[in-house]
Amino acid sequence: MKNDPRLLSIDDFDYTLPAERIAAAPLAIRHESKLLCYHSGAISDHRYLSLSELLPAESFVVFNETKVIPARLVFEKSTGGQIEIFCLQPDAAYGEMSVALQAHEKVVLQCLVGGASKWKPGIVLTKEVDSLQLQARIQQKEKDHFLIELSWTPKELTLASVLELAGATPLPPYIKRPADTLDRSAYQTVYARNNGSVAAPTAGLHFTDELLQRMRANSIHYDFLTLHVGAGTFKPVKAATMQEHDMHAEWIDVTLSFLERWQAQLGKPLIAVGTTSLRTLESLYWLGIKLMKEEHTHPPTLSQWECYALQQEIAPLSEVIETLIAWMKRNKYENFVTQTSLLVAPGYTCRVVDGLLTNFHQPRSTLLLLIAALVGDDWRKIYRHALDNEYRFLSYGDGSLLWRNHQ
Repeated sequence: MKNDPRLLSIDDFDYTLPAERIAAAPLAIRHESKLLCYHSGAISDHRYLSLSELLPAESFVVFNETKVIPARLVFEKSTGGQIEIFCLQPDAAYGEMSVALQAHEKVVLQCLVGGASKWKPGIVLTKEVDSLQLQARIQQKEKDHFLIELSWTPKELTLASVLELAGATPLPPYIKRPADTLDRSAYQTVYARNNGSVAAPTAGLHFTDELLQRMRANSIHYDFLTLHVGAGTFKPVKAATMQEHDMHAEWIDVTLSFLERWQAQLGKPLIAVGTTSLRTLESLYWLGIKLMKEEHTHPPTLSQWECYALQQEIAPLSEVIETLIAWMKRNKYENFVTQTSLLVAPGYTCRVVDGLLTNFHQPRSTLLLLIAALVGDDWRKIYRHALDNEYRFLSYGDGSLLWRNHQ
């Protein structure tokens, strides 16, 4: 394969990000964040509030309406020390996080544990908040996480309620401060609806009701899908080449009504809000291709490199969407729920997305690879401009509107 992304070295996607350029907190008014616009090699500077004037009329904008859960639990030991449990995702028996969040009495989760060396085998951690009594036990240690059993009373409470009472906002590791009460709302999009993420789809944090109203007034259409963001989004690339890096899997949930709305908007510029929306949309294309090749009774999954093996199977987007819609109707699915491990990197050709609204990402990250796949080597020029012009970086930082380079 020409420009095989499996042979990429992460060393080629590095840049210097000074610590002071990482935004530690959001702006008081979300849509006042700076917005870099990149189109055909040209860069200009704006504010998010002017977004509707930068998008062509009749554009179709796609948001990720996942909702961040308070996934960090801090337990105080009797000796005074702290152990922090970061809930990543449920054990396989539960499927996706949104299912596990409805569990009563107890649940087993994959977790990261801060201070694990101080948690002796057999010790049960306890935490009380009002009438809630929460216990945590280690079931076993896995390669890169722990299996933790959480149990609680009153047993009528769901896991979602337990986390709301006892959990903290899971700020990214590069924000070097504890989460506070402001973060509970600030690290959440204004349109968040479907519980299940342990990290925010941060490109959406800039949107306000006023900005959405302006978009509607300027004939900008939009709709919502769901990708539940996992902690793997922060997973560093340590492999020499990308073929040795295991891309994290994330759950997507797309309604039949969204697919029908998308079908009606075909031919108009499609802008994904965030890398998560782009990853979902591009995954749907390849999942549709899989359904065109062979019949499935359940939604198929998409592995890390699978799309690259399917390059000879491409079909017009209109046919792919029609296949997805017909399959859902035939199998009586209102929601297409599955996992994707798609890795978008240079060498990948976007089949769906024309433009991307996104924040500025960490050096040597899979998110930066995605940006490079969209705009080519100009990612360096874009990031240099942002650094030279006082843009704020990462989750609470400023953003960019990047139009795809057709190369």
